[in-house]
Amino acid sequence: MAKKKKTAPNIIKPHAENLYAHELKALAEVDDKPRPTNWNLSPWAVVTYIMGGTLENGVEIEPKYFGNKRVIEIAVATLVTDRALLLMGVPGTAKTWVSEHLAAAISGVSTLLVQGTAGMNEDALRYSWNYAQLLAKGPSTDALVASPIMEGMQQGKLVRVEELTRVPSDVQDTLITILSEKTLPIPELSSEIQAERGFNVIATANDRDKGVNELSSALKRRFNTVVLPLPSSLEEEVKIVKTRVDTLGKSLEIPAELAPIKEIERLVTMFRELRQGKTTDGKTKLKVPSATLSTAEAISVVNSGQALAAHFGDGALKARDMAAGVVGAVIKDPTQDGEIWKEYLETVVKERKGWSDLYRAFKEVE
Repeated sequence: MAKKKKTAPNIIKPHAENLYAHELKALAEVDDKPRPTNWNLSPWAVVTYIMGGTLENGVEIEPKYFGNKRVIEIAVATLVTDRALLLMGVPGTAKTWVSEHLAAAISGVSTLLVQGTAGMNEDALRYSWNYAQLLAKGPSTDALVASPIMEGMQQGKLVRVEELTRVPSDVQDTLITILSEKTLPIPELSSEIQAERGFNVIATANDRDKGVNELSSALKRRFNTVVLPLPSSLEEEVKIVKTRVDTLGKSLEIPAELAPIKEIERLVTMFRELRQGKTTDGKTKLKVPSATLSTAEAISVVNSGQALAAHFGDGALKARDMAAGVVGAVIKDPTQDGEIWKEYLETVVKERKGWSDLYRAFKEVE
């Protein structure tokens, strides 16, 4: 019996171009501004897709990024030129999220992806070989296995390179010729691939993780670097967490009530205070743990809490459902972070009005 093909609703994480196909179609219908060659939308429409808004035809475009619109405009304008785009920021600042949606809006496909790792070799950026074909016929176009970058050059589409600073330095420099000359040499075939218009690279990187490899000066010059900052205010970060949690909860089919704004505000407040090394009123200085405590981690804590509330509680997210997730996010180094957390718990959480349930919940998981 033939296997039943999976339908879109069963996909855990649909690609952006599929999940938001109705928005991209609506934007294309009203988009009358100039489009660069091989772009599905104009730069104006791409920014509207990322930042959200209401179109002339009444379609609501959901915001994909909460932050300074100018940052996204600069990113999109970079991709119009021959400079590649490097999205920098600490973990959890939506670098991957933004790069995926940029690729979906501009090229209609976000799957031309190279995931940077410490053990990566240059074949992942250039090309590899089908060894059965190679042994049978020798080097030939039939034996060539294109990398996502080669495919992007041939099709005139955007290619995403995730965690560029995780890639060994000598492998990183493979990109120099590709980005400067817009060609990919294939010495074995005495030929080359020349990029079609529309091809470009969006890379992401951060300088907080262990194992970071600095980019060479030559490679840095091929990129325009755009820094994605952490949310500037408590309200903005709470909004981001709330929006993403509600979306992910539906995608993961967590049968819980929507996360209460009160619990999200308390979680984000704790993360921001520990991140900044001081309480929100500025009266108490705090030691900073080794963990990043990013917006992405806050989203993960709430999702885990909702799963606990749904399957082992009454379906409503409470302090005790988030307690273990918060402690796990904060304490990465048991010795150093453990002491920092205990001090924060006793001097801030215990004394703060209306947080007694949080204090009790944290004490339960010690």
